[in-house]
Amino acid sequence: MELSGEELTGGESQMQELAALVQKTTRSCSWWERHGVDWACLILALSVTPAGFLLLHSDRFVLLCLGILLLGAAHTVVSVKGSHLASHNSLSQSKFWNKLWAVLFIEVCGSFTAEIGTYNHVKLHHAYTNVIGLGDSSTWKAPFFPRYIYLFILPLAVPVITPIVAIGLIQDQPMTTAIRTLSAITLGMWVHCWFLMHVSGFQSLLSAFLCMLFYKAIYSIPYIHVNIFQHIGLAMFSPTKKPKRIYQMAYGVLNLPRNMLLDWSFGHSIINCHVEHHLFPTLSDNMCLKVKPIVSKYFKQHNIPYNEDNYLSRLRLFIDKYEELMVNAPQLTELVGIQ
Repeated sequence: MELSGEELTGGESQMQELAALVQKTTRSCSWWERHGVDWACLILALSVTPAGFLLLHSDRFVLLCLGILLLGAAHTVVSVKGSHLASHNSLSQSKFWNKLWAVLFIEVCGSFTAEIGTYNHVKLHHAYTNVIGLGDSSTWKAPFFPRYIYLFILPLAVPVITPIVAIGLIQDQPMTTAIRTLSAITLGMWVHCWFLMHVSGFQSLLSAFLCMLFYKAIYSIPYIHVNIFQHIGLAMFSPTKKPKRIYQMAYGVLNLPRNMLLDWSFGHSIINCHVEHHLFPTLSDNMCLKVKPIVSKYFKQHNIPYNEDNYLSRLRLFIDKYEELMVNAPQLTELVGIQ
């Protein structure tokens, strides 16, 4: 793959020019646009949880299903969208409050460790997007599983796997961090089970715990799909040789189209503004959506690739080329002249 002379020499200047355009827009936005819209989504998600627990007390199957769906959606909004924004310090201008929200959303709600989760996502995945062995989404690969098991069955185990992995990882953390993480994960699970037993009417801790795992797993399949669809199968780079930032993100990141369900649950920066998010990771979901026209127009004006594809198209690609994309070692992409 060869780039034009302008592309070979303009990476840094183009990124600065694009950043200036984006910054001009963000500075003119209100607090509501920068943070408020996303906080409203998180608060709304939390506000429907009492209704979800109450519906699980019903004897009617339809109402039970509705309760499960409400709890699953609320959990996903908080543990995915909330955790993602918190890891990027996008929920507040204050470092203290961002740290507090990270512990709440990642540990209490998401059952993972805030420090390691933030480091792996921000310092590795974003800094080394599609760099093999560092930021290539390799944590979601399991080549010993057949394609349909990996794509449609294994993701359902995410609510079980996540706290187990977290407990294994915190062994190398300071004692205070390990105690806090264990306490936060335990608190989060206990709150779920308490409400299921005292509000929803579950008779045993085991049945409440299994129900919690069930509604937490509702969005696990699209969650895993989105994580691999938007990077794997695109350009991959060597740890010792990767292009300038604007081209690294242009060639290695893909946007999915707007989808009301996934936009609401995961956030724009994970779904339809993923390119913008990787270029400007501290922007909130709403701000990523606001600057998207600026980024796409700039890319097109400068003949920079702007990757977009739909969910079903990517799913077909991964089913058809599972061995190539998820089992075999990925092919390196050479962007000639880019260091």
